[in-house]
Amino acid sequence: FNTPPPSVLQVNFVVSQLFALLTAVWFRLYLHPSKTSPFIRHVVATLLGFYLALFCFGWYALHFLVQTGLSYSIMVFASLEHMHKYCFVTALGYLSFCQITRVYVFDYGMYSADFTGPMMVITQKITSLAFEIHDGLAKREDQLKPSQKYLAVRRMPSLLEYLSYNCNFMSILAGPACSYNDYMAFIEGSGYHCHGELANGKENGKVKLSEPSPKNDVLSKLVTCGISLGVYLALCKVMPVERSVEPSFVASTPFYQQVLYLYLAMLALRPKYYFVWTLADAINNAAGFGFNGYRKDGSSRWDRVSNLNILEIEFATSFKMFIDNWNIQTALWLKRVCYERCPLNPTAATFLLSAIWHGVYPGYYLTFLSGIAMTMAARALRHNVRPHFQTSDLRRRVYDVITWAGTQVAISYTVVPFVLLAVGPSLQFYRYSSWSYCIHLLCLVLVLVLPVRARRPRDAQQQGQQAVLEGGADGDKVHQSNPHAATDNNCNKKDT
Repeated sequence: FNTPPPSVLQVNFVVSQLFALLTAVWFRLYLHPSKTSPFIRHVVATLLGFYLALFCFGWYALHFLVQTGLSYSIMVFASLEHMHKYCFVTALGYLSFCQITRVYVFDYGMYSADFTGPMMVITQKITSLAFEIHDGLAKREDQLKPSQKYLAVRRMPSLLEYLSYNCNFMSILAGPACSYNDYMAFIEGSGYHCHGELANGKENGKVKLSEPSPKNDVLSKLVTCGISLGVYLALCKVMPVERSVEPSFVASTPFYQQVLYLYLAMLALRPKYYFVWTLADAINNAAGFGFNGYRKDGSSRWDRVSNLNILEIEFATSFKMFIDNWNIQTALWLKRVCYERCPLNPTAATFLLSAIWHGVYPGYYLTFLSGIAMTMAARALRHNVRPHFQTSDLRRRVYDVITWAGTQVAISYTVVPFVLLAVGPSLQFYRYSSWSYCIHLLCLVLVLVLPVRARRPRDAQQQGQQAVLEGGADGDKVHQSNPHAATDNNCNKKDT
């Protein structure tokens, strides 16, 4: 297997996603559930997905088939009691094996499109579905949380359904992950049936609403993609994060300017992710997937599988708020397969799983270990300081400005190893630059000095993971009255 140069991989990725966007429009118009059967929709979505994978990654795309094939065999032949555990270990283990070989055997440091990227999303889908089947077929109703009841899968998927869910053309390259029930509702055309409310607020029972068009949302997201790509291409070479560890820059730049530069460098880097995730969201919407009910004004919402909220990220006033709106579907996956099910220290276990899932670069582990400290310190600070700023509007505004600045600096500081990847440059940034582990030490002091009210088990269950897990909570709160329709749980949701 010969790996194409990074520039070719990136161009192939963008071309493939634009092709997927056009194909999604055709798929929604000409293979609409009212015009064709779910079988045809599954077949076409799967074949197109494999075609895009082969075009983008060549024969490396065979790894997608191996991973899904191994997991499906386990699902079929293993006992229901332990099937989800075997699938979890197999899918994550095979992903890690591919990441290790790519990084340490082929091209260490190639931070570009690669075949393990799609495998990360497939791993999310495989493991989520395994737990959902286990919940639906091996557990009693009283053993499940409300969200687990809604997500539970009550029958074993066929091989075609399984391949379509994991490898469809809409999400094969950049995701996002979604629940199996949501995807099946999209394929079968039941995603627009919901418990709605009339404009005057009166209940109208279960109705079939006129099918909304995603056109405006798709166009809006494509504009966002264009702006994000333009900003990234214009600034990424001008303000590289790597400059923060250059001895000449550290020696000649005052500390406050280093802080400002780091923030701006991270600000210039984020549009790359905005472009990729927003384009992926637009592709799903163009195919008719992602409908999330209606707002009070009657306009449709197409954020069911959205992966980020840009304004909430850039104006986040807390560590939690930032992560809640970043990579939302991955946060939901971590919540559902790890945090809600881990009996011991679920927060640390979830950060560790996130690091393993991201890959084998040491910088990932440094970032997520730092994230644990940041989360604990932010929680302690909020509980002890925030009440003193809620007595007037002016104080609240002052608090928001201060916490916004602190959040942006803390996030930028924490994710430096994630960008630098290697241990040496990361430790050089923390240890030998002007930072000198200052935020790590500050977090330690805050955790040791400030008291934090212990949360009751019920509160913890309702609030979920405070740092990395509650992103996309809107899409995770469910109504039990209609487990068949994919978007029922959000049809009556009020905007906040």
